[in-house]
Amino acid sequence: MRSKMLTVAIAAGLGLTSVTAPVSAQSSNKKVTVSASELAQMKAEIQALEQKVQDLESQQQAQQQAQVETAQSVQATQAQVQATQKQVAATTTMVQEHKGDILGGTGGVKWTFGGFLAAETAYRSRDTADDIATKFTAIPFMGGTSTAPINTSSGATTTYPVTNARNNQFVYSARQSRLSIKAEGDINDSTHVTGYYETDFLGGAQTANMNESNSFNMRIRQLWTSIDWNDYGLHALAGQAWSLMTLDSVGITPGKEVLPPTIDAQYGAGFNWARQTQLRLVKDWDKKWWLGVSVENPQTAGIGATAGTGTKGYATTTATVGAGSLYDTLNSVSLNQIPDILVKFAADPGWGHYELFGISREFTTRVTPTTANGGPGGTTNQTAHGGGFGFGMVLPLVPKVLDLQVSGMSGKGIGRYGTAGLNDITYTTSGAPHPLKENMALGTLTWHASDTFDLYVEGGREQQDSYQTVGVNGLPLGYGAAALGYNNANCGIYGAATGCTGQNRAVSEQTLGFFWKFYQGKFGRVQFGTQFSHLSRQLFTDSKGNAPTASDNMFFTSIRYYPF
Repeated sequence: MRSKMLTVAIAAGLGLTSVTAPVSAQSSNKKVTVSASELAQMKAEIQALEQKVQDLESQQQAQQQAQVETAQSVQATQAQVQATQKQVAATTTMVQEHKGDILGGTGGVKWTFGGFLAAETAYRSRDTADDIATKFTAIPFMGGTSTAPINTSSGATTTYPVTNARNNQFVYSARQSRLSIKAEGDINDSTHVTGYYETDFLGGAQTANMNESNSFNMRIRQLWTSIDWNDYGLHALAGQAWSLMTLDSVGITPGKEVLPPTIDAQYGAGFNWARQTQLRLVKDWDKKWWLGVSVENPQTAGIGATAGTGTKGYATTTATVGAGSLYDTLNSVSLNQIPDILVKFAADPGWGHYELFGISREFTTRVTPTTANGGPGGTTNQTAHGGGFGFGMVLPLVPKVLDLQVSGMSGKGIGRYGTAGLNDITYTTSGAPHPLKENMALGTLTWHASDTFDLYVEGGREQQDSYQTVGVNGLPLGYGAAALGYNNANCGIYGAATGCTGQNRAVSEQTLGFFWKFYQGKFGRVQFGTQFSHLSRQLFTDSKGNAPTASDNMFFTSIRYYPF
């Protein structure tokens, strides 16, 4: 209808032109005519205009139809979304109620699985007989012999060198593979509960060996529960976890510990840490300032042998007893009457993370003086107090590119909390424990060259002081002092039978390594790492000035798959 009206209007306009033209011509006494070809051209133009009008109307109708169909599709999609949302809400409610019934609480629980599968190697230039975790105080010196029979009917004996100083070591290991499970739930909007379990295969039962089946047992790394009351800034933890003194990256938060990026499962010399059962309470102010106190399981991990000819005051003294129920009977446990107590302050001011901490320890020995030479006899308990202070910091020197990690500790009787495991105590004249002075420090620089490649270098050292006193018989007594009479003259002579009797003074280590994450995708992450470490063990200086050092060059490789 609209196209016809437009056609008529066009025709009328053309007709008016053809009519007015002759009128104007008469007024000027001229005659104007329109030829048949011109008329045909005008008709063709009219038809073309009519076609354009029809095309425009067709396009308009098509657009209107598309808009109608789009509106219908949107309505259908909205209805489907609403139905799906209702179904999801109903399913979520059902799952939350079901989980609440299982856990004896309300609300949902988030489960997070973690860990990795590892295939790793360790090469050591001096065989320490260790797996993927190095015993730093066991680097062999050249001196050391053994007497054994010769295969003759005379029964004669000969001396054979038994030290591993000239033997290198290579070992494959999958035992650092790790599995973890974390469960998180919300009691309400501000109260949160977390449970965490982590295990690896570095447990070594008395039956564990590499003869054929390589049947190594799982062990607990961490097993704890925590509660966070965010409205009050309070956080509690109970169970086996990293000691409060272990360096964190943020606040005082379980799961945020900063460990040296090494392949060696014993970490690096100078690193202060422990994993043990504890009860911890932490208060934070605006997630910026943190104060925590922890009561942790005690253990006297190292007892310095008393060198020389002192007699401990004519007494029988012990700091350990044979292990009892639920322990292997070949092991021993120390005499401890109160737990270790730790306090830590942490700060996150905006650039970097900083920590200060202190620890209090108590040691106990059981002393039985003899009645010889008028001794009193009877059994008594002797105690001594130890402790120390430490610090830690994590500094983003170049954010997301270059990080510096520094930590250290100094005190008495703190050997247990160092990677090298130097001695905690020795004995006094009365048989009481004497905590040995020690200091330790570690620095690590990590370069994040890209999202897939990290290069790290670190250096650390642990060192303790000697202690000397005089027994009731007037003879030297203590640990590490030159006057105690040990001899280091033959520590560098392979197979020497005597002359390497000194005691450990210091352990130091320098490390260079990298990790390359060559696959990161929907199937997890696969990474390769390699590391070189130079480890040194130094003895106390003897009376002739000999302070020998034994070194071990170690090379590690690691392939790990992180599926979660």
